[in-house]
Amino acid sequence: MRAALALLLAGLMALLPLATAAQEGTIIEQTTPGARTVPGADATDDASGVNYADWERMATRAEAETENRNSSAERLEELRAQLAQWRAAFLSAQSANSARIGTLREQLAALGPVPGEGETEADEISKRRKALADQLVRLQAPGIAAEEAYTRADGLIREIDRILRERQADRLLQLWPSPVNPGNWPEAAIGISDTFLRIWDELATAWATPEARAELFDNLPLILVLVIVALALVIYVRRWVGLFAERLQQGASARGRKVWSLLASLGEIAIPTLGALALSVALVASGMLGEVGRMIAAVLPVAGFIVSTAAWLGARAFPRMQEDDPVLPLPPERRAEGRFLAVAMGLVLATDLIRAAAMDAQRYSDATTAVAAFPILVAGALILWRIGRVLRRSREGAEKSYVLRLITLMARGLTVVGLVGPALAAFGYVQAATALIYPAIETLGLLTLLFILQRLFGDIWALVTKNDQAGRDALAPVLMGFVLTLASVPVLALIWGARLADLTEIWTRFREGFEIGTTRISPSNFLFFAIVFLIGYMLTRLFQGALRTTILPKTRMDQGGQTALVAGVGYVGIFLAALVAVNAAGLDLSGLAIVAGALSVGIGFGLQNIVSNFISGIILLIERPVSEGDWIEVGPVQGRVRAISVRSTRIETFDRNDVIVPNADLITGQVTNWTRFNLSGRLIVPVGVAFGSDTRKVERVLMEIAEAQPLAVLNPPPIVVLMGFGAESMNFEIRVILRDVNFSLSVRSEINHQIVERFAAEGIEIPFAQQEVTLRNAQELGEALRGLLPAATDEKGKA
Repeated sequence: MRAALALLLAGLMALLPLATAAQEGTIIEQTTPGARTVPGADATDDASGVNYADWERMATRAEAETENRNSSAERLEELRAQLAQWRAAFLSAQSANSARIGTLREQLAALGPVPGEGETEADEISKRRKALADQLVRLQAPGIAAEEAYTRADGLIREIDRILRERQADRLLQLWPSPVNPGNWPEAAIGISDTFLRIWDELATAWATPEARAELFDNLPLILVLVIVALALVIYVRRWVGLFAERLQQGASARGRKVWSLLASLGEIAIPTLGALALSVALVASGMLGEVGRMIAAVLPVAGFIVSTAAWLGARAFPRMQEDDPVLPLPPERRAEGRFLAVAMGLVLATDLIRAAAMDAQRYSDATTAVAAFPILVAGALILWRIGRVLRRSREGAEKSYVLRLITLMARGLTVVGLVGPALAAFGYVQAATALIYPAIETLGLLTLLFILQRLFGDIWALVTKNDQAGRDALAPVLMGFVLTLASVPVLALIWGARLADLTEIWTRFREGFEIGTTRISPSNFLFFAIVFLIGYMLTRLFQGALRTTILPKTRMDQGGQTALVAGVGYVGIFLAALVAVNAAGLDLSGLAIVAGALSVGIGFGLQNIVSNFISGIILLIERPVSEGDWIEVGPVQGRVRAISVRSTRIETFDRNDVIVPNADLITGQVTNWTRFNLSGRLIVPVGVAFGSDTRKVERVLMEIAEAQPLAVLNPPPIVVLMGFGAESMNFEIRVILRDVNFSLSVRSEINHQIVERFAAEGIEIPFAQQEVTLRNAQELGEALRGLLPAATDEKGKA
């Protein structure tokens, strides 16, 4: 937050010299790729439109500045910005004449290979080859020059970045006089009192000027109105907005109250900021401010925004009213402390901002700056240490969760910063302490803001879907939170000292892409590839839908064939979409041919089963020995085919279980397809009758039962066969062809029921298993048992 606002102020301050120079008629020279600083000079432009004479002067000046140790950081940043523009121009110039160069290379390839030693070719072809080669060299020259200039510009940019990073590191590790050393306090007291005296002198000087007094009296009504408005906005209106947001949360509907309350509470930031802005305008309108006073007045709106934002974040993170599902389960007194500490953190940042505006421009000594900044740093560190203790209390009595673990980890980090920061400042490393304490406060505010936005998106999603339970846990709010987290990474980098040029450099590298062979692949190529592929994919799906619902149902093709055709069209369409997208994006993947050839050997061994299943799936779709809806039997698996994909086939068993069978098993193994060409099939029902039964009568009864079945086919007619004689029965079989073999189980059950009924009516006995035991030595066993009986009786009497 503080880094972004400081960057905004720096930009506004940078505009002042430009405006002044424009008023005075001064021309500021800036050499950019499109600029012509000296009209009519010997600037050499090529087909790419780049002025290499201007670039040479620019590069020479940049090299001199990088070698000069006294070059300021502002000057180096300005040079870097110009070099970045040149580098972008050279990058686009590298593709100059690319279409014509490609055509010339194709023409040379059409002429055939260059003759070897001892070989000759026709004079016309030799002359034509030489002309095309000369033209190719001439057209390639701008691209080669642009590539060389791009390398030089990129090297200069890297060197400037290295110099600035080294200076930044040296500044952080710079040892200042210790602020706790009493010997440095008199000098610091003189510097601080000098700042207040200078402000007083500016006021006294302005008051002594008749024009300034006249301006003050002329603007006095406006000043009084602005001061009253500022006090009213900061003191009263902000409080009314807070009460309105709380009442809105209590009175609105349960589904949308959190959303409307949060939106209304944004007035707690806007109203005080407007009040601080009104106060700043009033001070400037008085005409009593000098240089230091105007700088303080300029940062007052920013300071007001910082304090009001910190108070708003604290009120959202530590609400006055206990929520239904709080992330920080804290008692009311701890939540009140959290709100107070949040406001205190905002005051610390605002105070340091006002101190920097009042004192940094005065070029005071390091000792004065260290002593003046030390109390503010200690206050910020103490607040961080205390807020860390408050956050650690949130885990007491609460269920363990991932969010609470992150909060606990963050609390420990804040505690460490709160202890290490003042120690560094006390030893004289004030810059390092500043770069540690203030970014920690700003990071805490940014993370709190991300947390609030995440919950806001969850509440909005619950409001849209009208589902309070799953609103915050839905996929869309989680993805939005992930996007916000990624978007906050550059802000975190700026907070912790990264330069804006570093981020733009990363983005430039990302846009430039990378090279594969002679082809540069950039994000724009990937985006164009994705768009073309998505269009091809959508067209393929639309064509598949038209085939499935409109065209194929009007043909005589069976359902399995229709499904196979639709699936084949889908695979071919996706392959063609990928091929067209690669060509449209201009991706030349020929450089990967060698790598792909080397990898194909390992892939062939490692993925041979997958490749085998893939090829088997294609064979299944082409030959169609099995179609969706068929009743098949593969090994121990028996059921209906529900889906055939490229890798596997899904079979639904009669137990309603899905079995995934690799396609290779359907091609290489034995498969029984009961319903491939028609639904008719033979049913065999074995029947056993007792010995002594009239076999002709049994045959007649079974035939009547078979012919009475509604699904039985009468041509060929059912047959009853006496198969043989078993150990306990005479074995018959009913063999009947059914029109639909899918009902074989129900027909079998009905036939068995009728067999039981008819056999009982006809007096035919159905045998069951019987065992007859014959004792060959029954007499000897009887005598032995009779001998054991008296002995047992005597033992019983003794007992």
